[in-house]
Amino acid sequence: MTSKEMASWRAKANQLEPLFQSGKGGVSEALIKQTDDALRARELIKIRVLLETTPETPKAIAATLAAATHSEVIQVIGGSIVLYRYNEELHKKDAKKR
Repeated sequence: MTSKEMASWRAKANQLEPLFQSGKGGVSEALIKQTDDALRARELIKIRVLLETTPETPKAIAATLAAATHSEVIQVIGGSIVLYRYNEELHKKDAKKR
């Protein structure tokens, strides 16, 4: 992904509300499953990390989730993680609407 594409996705992520939270449990199988499902439905998601209770850093959590869901980390700022994974089915639906 180019830096311009990353910047574009970061700009789109500013409006998003976090879908999930990662806290004292860290990265669990349930969080990975939910993240995978959300990426399939939306492509771009934001996840909140509860900094006071998490056993790992947000960057480590982002890397773990990205590896487990085959997605890309767009940004990690404070306790916010933004992940992206291309979904061809969503783009086919958009093309049919046009």
